[in-house]
Amino acid sequence: MSDIDKINSCVQSYYDGCCESDSNKIKDVFDENAMISGYLPDGLHEMSLNDFADFVGAQQPSPRSKGDEESLEIISSDIHGSTAIVMVREKYLGMTFVDTLSFLKKDDTWKIYTKLFHVES
Repeated sequence: MSDIDKINSCVQSYYDGCCESDSNKIKDVFDENAMISGYLPDGLHEMSLNDFADFVGAQQPSPRSKGDEESLEIISSDIHGSTAIVMVREKYLGMTFVDTLSFLKKDDTWKIYTKLFHVES
């Protein structure tokens, strides 16, 4: 499997974890030192991986089980050696997010290192 395929698979697993409210899937695709930061309508939010995983897991019933609209688009991918930047647009919790995901490759495994997010609508 190529690096781009591995990264795309990681992005899909991340989105599935959000839609399924599966905190373990979230922890699997992020580096243990990851930070998640961005703006929601009420202002800036900054979270550790555990905070973000807990937030995702608390969305009960899960968006997928409620039948929420799902949409995931990879806008761009840029890989340089063992680092990558991927921009995605996704629907989650009734909002459309644009995420900038930075990746690190460690021991031949790609993990999300930072997630910067912006709400489009």
